[in-house]
Amino acid sequence: MFKKLSFSTLGSAFVLLAFGTVAYAAEAGGGELAIAGLRYFTVSVFAAGFGIAIAAFGGSLGQGMAIKNAVEGIARNPESSGKVTVTLLIGLAMVESLVIYTLVIALIMIYAHPQSAAIAELFAKVV
Repeated sequence: MFKKLSFSTLGSAFVLLAFGTVAYAAEAGGGELAIAGLRYFTVSVFAAGFGIAIAAFGGSLGQGMAIKNAVEGIARNPESSGKVTVTLLIGLAMVESLVIYTLVIALIMIYAHPQSAAIAELFAKVV
C-alpha cells in the first residue's frame, strides 16, 4: 500500500509542476503581456486545485490507514494504548503537514506570480 501512496504523491507533484511549466511557457510581448499573465493565472489556479485535491485525497487515505492500524494494535494489546496513541498523533501530524505544504505551494503559485502587475492593469482597463 505504501507503494501506491508514494506513486500518488509523486504523481501529484508531477501534475503540479507540469501545469506550472505550461504556465511559464507562454511568452508574449507588448500588449499581449496582460493576456499571457491571465493565462498563467488561470493555469496556476487549475494546478493549485488539482494539487490540493490529490494531496487531500492521499493525506486522508494515509491518516485513515494509520488510525485503523492503531486501533487494531490497541485492540490486540490494551496496555500499549498510551505509546500507540502518542506515536499515532505524531504520525498524523506528519501526514497532515504534507497536505499543508501542498497548500502553501498552491497559494504561492496563485498569488506570487511574475505577471501580477500585468493582470492588475488588465482588470483596471476592464473595470
